[in-house]
Amino acid sequence: MKIWQKAAIAGAGVLIIAGIVWYSVYKANQDVVTVQTGRVGRQDLISLVSASGEIRPKNYTNVLGEGIGKITDIVVKEGDHVKKGDVLLHLENIQPGADVQAQVASIDASQSGMQAAAANYDMAVATASQRQSDFDKAKLDWQRAQMSYKEQLISKQDFDTAKAAYDSAVAAVTASKAQVDQAKAARDQAHSNLEEGQAVLKHTQDILRKTTYTAPIDGIISYIAVRVGENVVPGIQGTAGSSILTISDMSVVTAEVKVDETDITSVRDGQPVDVTIDAIPNKVFHGTVSEIGDNAIVRSTGVATSQQATASEEAKDFKVVVTVNDPPPDLRPGLSTTAKITTAARSNALTVPIQALSVRTKAQLEQEKSSPGSVHAAAPAPKEVASKDKSNSNSSSKDQKLDVQGVFVIRSKKAEFVPVTTGIAGTSDIEVLNGLHEGDEVITGSYKVLRTLRSGSSVKIDNSAPKKEDET
Repeated sequence: MKIWQKAAIAGAGVLIIAGIVWYSVYKANQDVVTVQTGRVGRQDLISLVSASGEIRPKNYTNVLGEGIGKITDIVVKEGDHVKKGDVLLHLENIQPGADVQAQVASIDASQSGMQAAAANYDMAVATASQRQSDFDKAKLDWQRAQMSYKEQLISKQDFDTAKAAYDSAVAAVTASKAQVDQAKAARDQAHSNLEEGQAVLKHTQDILRKTTYTAPIDGIISYIAVRVGENVVPGIQGTAGSSILTISDMSVVTAEVKVDETDITSVRDGQPVDVTIDAIPNKVFHGTVSEIGDNAIVRSTGVATSQQATASEEAKDFKVVVTVNDPPPDLRPGLSTTAKITTAARSNALTVPIQALSVRTKAQLEQEKSSPGSVHAAAPAPKEVASKDKSNSNSSSKDQKLDVQGVFVIRSKKAEFVPVTTGIAGTSDIEVLNGLHEGDEVITGSYKVLRTLRSGSSVKIDNSAPKKEDET
């Protein structure tokens, strides 16, 4: 046999052996599923609820129009810090000022009239006292005249003269009393006129005061709704011309955020919060939950469900107010903010990666026990399980459809589904309360594999970076 023939035969043998080896390896790996894994470990776990919103002052006031007038001067501008009583703006005050001056003059006249009436009253009282003295003298003269006349010591003419003097004194006393009452009434009327004038003066002064607006609280000017030359009108908030400006008290700052309805049940008063503000990057402020809203707010409209006539199936949020403990002095209302609320914390908790969690029905688990493993690593489709469950009774059907939460643990190079009970969830890991031990290796991906993997399937670990199609 020639050399080339021997070489050809040897080459063919090598190819045949290589094919047999390849086929054996292929068949051996045909039932093996490639997976990514992670370890069960212990760590300090923090459960967070993240929500976005804006900075709001705890106390603020909207300065509304109190009187009608044209704005002549605005003293402040947005962002200015003001103290209670500081002047904010002026309205045209020509007529109110003239009314005050006229009323002051009227009061001066009323005071002069009151003084004159008081003097007349004093004079009438003095006159009445004099008339009373004259009456007392005439009465004594009249009594002596009566006695003397009976004893015939005086003439009839003297008797008549004494009686006339007594009667005149009585009339004079009566007239003086009437004059006193008249003077007293005039004095009281003058006093009433003075009080009326003072009340009218207070009214006109109040109208004049309303042409100068002052700050009702300490704070910063966060919004000015009017301009010089515009007219201010009294009314309710929201009416054009009635809302002038807003003063925000930034001594107590809050972050008003909206928490998703699925997370609101874990939020409690007093929980610690980390607050970040978009306008102040790379800095975290601390705070606490101080208020939790009771009414759900429709996310698309921002309207509370209690204000809607019909029920809504849209996503909803709840308002949560966070009091910021250390606000910076240059903080402004309306700045966008994000709050991370710490709802729970565990020290040295047993955890697994969140993506390792899988859900199977009882029917699927029972089927996998009867035929462990899978060439295609595929669990039965939900429709197939549902069709098989229809043949069972209603009670057993419901039981078979119950979901079981668990993870796939690698044991002897095979995937074993282990039901677990979970606790709090962190950013990427979740607490496991039972079913696993520290150091267990669990399957974390890919998602496609976890969705279709069956308990008992052979697995091969490949923790290299996944391909794009696997990620998809």
